[in-house]
Amino acid sequence: MTRQELILQIREKKSFLCVGLDTDVKKMPQHLLAEEYPIFAFNKAIIDATAPFCVSYKPNLAFYEAFGVKGMMAFEKTIQYLKENYPQHFIIADAKRGDIGNTSKMYARTFFEEYQVDALTVAPYMGEDSVTPFMEYKDKWVILLALTSNKGSFDFQLTQDQQGEQLFQKVIKRSQQWGNDENMMYVVGATRGKMFEDIRRIAPNHFLLVPGVGAQGGSLEEVCKYGMNKDCGLLVNSSRGIIYASAGEDFAEAAGKAAHGLQKEMETLLTTMCSL
Repeated sequence: MTRQELILQIREKKSFLCVGLDTDVKKMPQHLLAEEYPIFAFNKAIIDATAPFCVSYKPNLAFYEAFGVKGMMAFEKTIQYLKENYPQHFIIADAKRGDIGNTSKMYARTFFEEYQVDALTVAPYMGEDSVTPFMEYKDKWVILLALTSNKGSFDFQLTQDQQGEQLFQKVIKRSQQWGNDENMMYVVGATRGKMFEDIRRIAPNHFLLVPGVGAQGGSLEEVCKYGMNKDCGLLVNSSRGIIYASAGEDFAEAAGKAAHGLQKEMETLLTTMCSL
């Protein structure tokens, strides 16, 4: 998917919502466990209920790999279902890959050729040659980890050099030599608030994937106030707050209502803060 196609979806749906498919069998309704592929059955119902209100889905690979072959088959079936039934939705594989060049080439082949997702999250720690293999695919996206919300982010991401520049700032600056705003985004946690201003000074036009709104306590309004640009420039992810809105047989209906509620908030914010 191209940048303009993504922007068009945001404009048409008045939404920049990404639904995270962090599907945990311990949290899904018990009646689904009788299905041959419980994870896929859950995902399918969630997708059908939320598709009108979001522009993107983000399955987290850890929740599929934990169940071996059957889990990965559920992941593959989820991707196939999206591509066949909701081809306009932007699909992000949240896998946080990144390794030496030859290994990265194989990771890129896995997700961009075999699964044919639109984007992949990548850890930039090993530098340029670990990231550029992912950028060799036309109309595919690399989403680099930049500034996350977890406690451990203070260990490295927020450390400063002698000039006062923080490591996450170095990552964003240097990585713009590898890609551009047509094939690269950044992960920035929703709880970072005013720090979005610092990121926008360095990367004014890039899309930001923003996890942490909802169950993790991030403020959607604050993210938009400091992080939105003229093209919106945001994909705001919500996982638990949507997909586990109910643990009962009405789980899909509850997820649809939660997604619709976020979409209406986003519509207001797009109208007041953005030219779309």
